[in-house]
Amino acid sequence: MNNKISVFWFRRDLRLEDNTAFYHALASEKPVLPIFIFDDEILEKLPKNDARVTFIYNTLKTIDEELKKVGSSLLILKGNPINVWKKLVVNYEIETVFFNKDYEPYAIKRDKEVATFLTAEGINCNAYKDQVIFEENEVLKKDGTPYTVYTPYKNQWLSLFKSGKDIVMHDCKAYKTQLLQYTFKFPELSELGFIKSTIQVKPYNLLELEAYKEVRDFPALDKTSYLSPHLRFGLVSIRQMVIKALETNATFLSELIWREFFMQILYHFPKVVTENFKEKYNAVAWRNNEQEFEKWCKGETGYPIVDAGMRELNTTGYMHNRVRMITASFLCKHLLIDWRWGEAYFAEKLLDYELASNNGNWQWAASTGCDAVPYFRIFNPAEQLKKFDKDLIYTKKWVSDLDELAYPQPMVDHKFARERALKSYKEV
Repeated sequence: MNNKISVFWFRRDLRLEDNTAFYHALASEKPVLPIFIFDDEILEKLPKNDARVTFIYNTLKTIDEELKKVGSSLLILKGNPINVWKKLVVNYEIETVFFNKDYEPYAIKRDKEVATFLTAEGINCNAYKDQVIFEENEVLKKDGTPYTVYTPYKNQWLSLFKSGKDIVMHDCKAYKTQLLQYTFKFPELSELGFIKSTIQVKPYNLLELEAYKEVRDFPALDKTSYLSPHLRFGLVSIRQMVIKALETNATFLSELIWREFFMQILYHFPKVVTENFKEKYNAVAWRNNEQEFEKWCKGETGYPIVDAGMRELNTTGYMHNRVRMITASFLCKHLLIDWRWGEAYFAEKLLDYELASNNGNWQWAASTGCDAVPYFRIFNPAEQLKKFDKDLIYTKKWVSDLDELAYPQPMVDHKFARERALKSYKEV
């Protein structure tokens, strides 16, 4: 009797529809065991009430409930991935493992280690493109090198996209008949070493994308799609989102292309995780004042739009995109604090934290990254407030003490800070 099975490994693709590797697993003609591994390498760095872990857990529970309707279920595992796989190959007669590619440095290293182990065990290992339209080596310059400027990358991306060959939707309805018929106990969150977060991920809303360009810079309007955490963890298909953007708004599509631009930058230039893309800025004399950093983190800078953004982040795990630019610019240029400090803080707090975009956008704000804002462009927080929240609706929502005597004075004068930043950058 042949008891061989296929295994599908969920990672940042937490959905049952239009999921590339899942589709191919279902087509393998072997019963498919779906698994998810809570990776200790990642989890041990997180607080026990991390909102993203709660979000992933709840999403997996929903998937498990869907699978149970057809007599199957999701096997939840925890540990170092290679150790988990060593146990799996003992417990199951696995013929092929299917998963979708991940392009971050840690994920590349992990997947190579797992694939090497599985191959040595005589198990096929099939990886697929899924979280992007074009992966690392598909949008290149004519000489075969990666783009480091966004606009030509975008133009080439669109040109390739219009050829249409890479936009294939995957109908995964076969999961209703092809899955391994077995019911696993779904663990409690506490069994994984975590507790439920009070911060919730909002459902995404694409109903108002037509006006995205006109409304996206005004935080009080709250017209954000809230798509990013869902895209980050793969609850939605990038293919469906790009097609939706094509139908509704070119500006929104451009944001999705920025996401892939930063992903390929991270892949081709992994040094950016810890270093400036533009090496000349290694000589910037960051002040790195810890007390000032603490005020920025708490939203106590005395600049209302900066404080509103930081308090929104600390309370909800979200921050409006325009305000992200203002808060990041303030940290790097008004306070001359290393972008890596801010990037690490956002990584800890943002529900939609994704290494490539977070790193790329912080280096953009600090003028140290590829295709970054020029070093002499320094946002004036008071002018940004007038321009994007003149009625203080967003600001007062988060800075409830704005009109009180206890609200701090600006921690640094804008004109002084601007001149100090210009001097520091010019010196390099």
